[in-house]
Amino acid sequence: MNKTLSILAASLALAAPAMAENLSVVGSWSGLPLHKQFEVPYWTKILPEASGGTLKVELTTHNQMGLGLGDIYNLLGQGVFDVAMTVADYAVADAPELEGLDVPLVALTADQARAMVDAARPMVDDIFRDRFNAKVLAIAPYPPQVVFCNAKISGLDDLKGLKVRASGRMTAKLLEALGAEGVNIAFSEVPGALQKGVVDCAVTGAGSGYSAGWWEVSTHLMPLPLGGWDPVVTAMNMDKWNSLDAKTQSLIETTIKTKFEDPAWASAQNALAGDIACLTGNGTCAAGEARSMTLVKATDADFAKARGILETQVLPEWAKRAGRDWADRWNASVGKTVGVTIP
Repeated sequence: MNKTLSILAASLALAAPAMAENLSVVGSWSGLPLHKQFEVPYWTKILPEASGGTLKVELTTHNQMGLGLGDIYNLLGQGVFDVAMTVADYAVADAPELEGLDVPLVALTADQARAMVDAARPMVDDIFRDRFNAKVLAIAPYPPQVVFCNAKISGLDDLKGLKVRASGRMTAKLLEALGAEGVNIAFSEVPGALQKGVVDCAVTGAGSGYSAGWWEVSTHLMPLPLGGWDPVVTAMNMDKWNSLDAKTQSLIETTIKTKFEDPAWASAQNALAGDIACLTGNGTCAAGEARSMTLVKATDADFAKARGILETQVLPEWAKRAGRDWADRWNASVGKTVGVTIP
């Protein structure tokens, strides 16, 4: 009898469907293309369907939840939610070594930016494991971070003396070295700050600025990538990750690369030209109505000046804050890829 019951119990266990796994996911800015075009379909449709219904996702965003941007990964590590994604630069107060992921002016195309991110990935994996108790799942780009100004400018030198919202700490250091005043203002607060004169200029992705209506409160656009690419890191709480079976882990790693990360990078390749067209009317705007900002073309001299400051001042200053071990590790990976060495 006992043998019969054991066989019956084993048969029922094999026949029963796998228990559903619920994931609470916090996405990046809800109004921007990365979330709408890539995060939403991946987490709400692609992954649940690929899992055969065994993974169920509840998706919101950090701005919809009213989370402080610097708190997102710390809360993730504490298990407040299972998965989170936001700009890595928002977390550098807790992990200054993370600034090495997004260095301005060293990657001018999406291919170069992805090569830089891929080179940095082992570093980022270690940072998130040790600092935030988290497993990195993907790193996707925002568009190149360019300069919007509600002031008349004709080149890089005109930023001197202006108050400029930076997109990250390294960008702020670069702006200060150029003679501007770097100001820390949340993305959502920038339009009001530009309108009221709290800042004269602000750095963000051209596409992000178009989507968020920055063209309504700024007049001049300089598409020099002073703010890098603002990579968005998607990570899972490490305890949650370790609780998943190997098959589920493999499914997530495979699908998030092929169905989220790769398409996001592919879309970034030619995005800047289209975004400039949408903001200035110079070219065809496929995203909607073209606007009429004044395009300020950065010269080779502008680029050379900014790049020189980056290499001689900004990166060495970061190396002191992050520590020599991280600088050496950066030189051997990212620096080797982009052709830059921190002395």
